[in-house]
Amino acid sequence: MAVSSTVPALAGSSLGMGVYHTWLNTYRWYGDGSSWSSYMKAAVLTGICQMQVMDVPEPKIERGTDVLLKIEKVGVCGSDIHYYETGRIGSQVIEFPFIIGHECAATVKAVGSSVSRVSVGDEVVVDPAVPCHNCDQCKQGRENTCHNMRFLGVPGQGGGCLCEYLVMPEECCFPTHGAITLEQGVLCEPLSIGVYAAKQGHLPDRAKIAVLGVGPIGLSVLLAAKAQKADRIYVTDKIDGRLEAARDNGAAWTGNPEKVDIVDKIAGISSALEPLGLDVVCECCGQQEALDQAFDMLKPGGQLVMVGTPREDRVSFDVDKFRRKELRIIYIRRQNHCVQAAIDLIKSRQVSVDFMITHHFPLEETKKAFDLVAGYRDGVIKAMINL
Repeated sequence: MAVSSTVPALAGSSLGMGVYHTWLNTYRWYGDGSSWSSYMKAAVLTGICQMQVMDVPEPKIERGTDVLLKIEKVGVCGSDIHYYETGRIGSQVIEFPFIIGHECAATVKAVGSSVSRVSVGDEVVVDPAVPCHNCDQCKQGRENTCHNMRFLGVPGQGGGCLCEYLVMPEECCFPTHGAITLEQGVLCEPLSIGVYAAKQGHLPDRAKIAVLGVGPIGLSVLLAAKAQKADRIYVTDKIDGRLEAARDNGAAWTGNPEKVDIVDKIAGISSALEPLGLDVVCECCGQQEALDQAFDMLKPGGQLVMVGTPREDRVSFDVDKFRRKELRIIYIRRQNHCVQAAIDLIKSRQVSVDFMITHHFPLEETKKAFDLVAGYRDGVIKAMINL
């Protein structure tokens, strides 16, 4: 099989040594490629809004705790779109070419000598985060803020999962025992973020909350809050189709901020649904206007949970409202120990996630999928890549 001449330049590599990192140097090749034994297909980001499917070396098991995975399904995430359209998220800047993607479900192809958690043939949910377990954050149980984190599809940390095979450590492979589908397994990654956001929001009994922005992450927050028995969940988004999906899956009220004054409707002075204000607002769209709306709608002592990723480097807050209401803010970092909880929520049918999957594409049409998601076209919520 011919190998593209651009392969040795894949970003994340140390070109002088001929090493390509997917996680902790899992992918390796040497010389001019004459000794490579096997290859796989990968969707490679080659520039801003540019993607090409090409042949790259297959990863190999090198450690006793390694698991070789056949990637079956990959979800297109909003952070992938940030990288696709801008080449960066904050200080994390891509050196092209680069393989992105981090939401995936897989089948175990082979295992290292010390692996006991999974076996060949098992279907698994993949946690894309590989913490070091040695830094101060890890020792405090904050693996999600590990100083030495390796995360799939993040520049400088690890290549992504938009490829046929991947090697991950055993700890990142969660067997499903056939209790959930592979597609549901992919959605465990965004759902785990929703679970963590709801957990960090410390929802009181009979909580009145809002979720601002209901892409896959916002919808996951909605489902997790519903599972935590939130009393009323108010949802906003600028896409009416997503509001309809939210209404069908537990939202008590929905509103499009381009068509209605959501602050007045939810927590205004007169005729408001919640005149005392909301206990918690989860901001899931990364927009300054949503942060401003959250401050207006929160009751004194309320909490803002920031989940969305702004494209700007800075956001601002109304200090007067912040102080007078004695508000609390937490900006969550992905998720922490919530993958199994997400699996269990789907397995027990406490939540249904299938409605989020709106589009399917083969690996060869990955660019088409990214363009669809980036343009918010055709009612897309979650696009799924089938390998």
